[in-house]
Amino acid sequence: MRAVWLRGGALTLADAPEPEPPPGEALVRVLLAGVCRTDLELVHGYRALDGIPGHEFVGRVEASPSAPEWVGRRVVGEINASCGGCAACRAGRRSHCERRTVLGIRGRHGAFAERLSLPVANLHAVPDRLSDEEAVFTEPLAAALEVQQQVPVETGDRVVVVGDGKLGQLVGQTLAATGCSLTVVGRHDAKLSLLAGRGIRAVDARSGSLPPGRSADLVVECTGNQEGVSLALRLVRPRGTVVLKSTYHGHAQLDLSAVVVDEVTLVGSRCGPFAPALDLLARGAVDVRRLVHARYRLADALAAFDHAARPGVLKVLIEP
Repeated sequence: MRAVWLRGGALTLADAPEPEPPPGEALVRVLLAGVCRTDLELVHGYRALDGIPGHEFVGRVEASPSAPEWVGRRVVGEINASCGGCAACRAGRRSHCERRTVLGIRGRHGAFAERLSLPVANLHAVPDRLSDEEAVFTEPLAAALEVQQQVPVETGDRVVVVGDGKLGQLVGQTLAATGCSLTVVGRHDAKLSLLAGRGIRAVDARSGSLPPGRSADLVVECTGNQEGVSLALRLVRPRGTVVLKSTYHGHAQLDLSAVVVDEVTLVGSRCGPFAPALDLLARGAVDVRRLVHARYRLADALAAFDHAARPGVLKVLIEP
């Protein structure tokens, strides 16, 4: 099959062996895959990968020997494949399995290919009323919802999302539904306009109208850069919480003395719940269609990565 291959920071379009699913896994034909910030950071060396990247996808099951009822279904899939037997799995922390593989990121070929393999336990059926373009946002929307799984958000809480990109847009939309006092800070007029169009207060970080420092109960950092982390720590109040959603190459420098003195809680946050994400998409409670900037065929996947890396671009999709 044809696939995008990442080796040593270099992307190529290559012939790759078709997956041969082991017992308990399904062979999925990829219908559509999304280029994520993490994919771009993998190219920059965020994590060593010699294989096929890509973890946001919608596909159709072609083979599933252990669960034939899945054949023909349109699906999305959770990206962490756990062993089920380690201490973390037994404690219910399957996404932190000590022996896990992660689709397109760690030890498992990903979605920028014609086919992939995932455990049947990771699959979620896509409602018929959802288009492929909507369903492909399930994984990042689940990651956005994970914030509320980790930190209670109540009506009137002062919440700031730092970053107006793909994830910032989804985090902003999901938090807006809580009734909190929400502000999203960004640097791109078009992206901020999308948020404002949904009634979300959107502030240009360059305008001098940022929320007051040390005033937010909760700050969610979604920029993917050091500057965003620093801004988040400046905005949070003493005994407030900062949720870190960014994954990027390199090391952030933090003023840990301020974190200690102000007793700030730092929360790392990544993958989230798929079922609520699919429900929100099916009910039209989250707008994702306007986040799509471009679609490319798999044969033009390298151009898709170049496009996705441009400033101001939201979601770029690859269609095998």
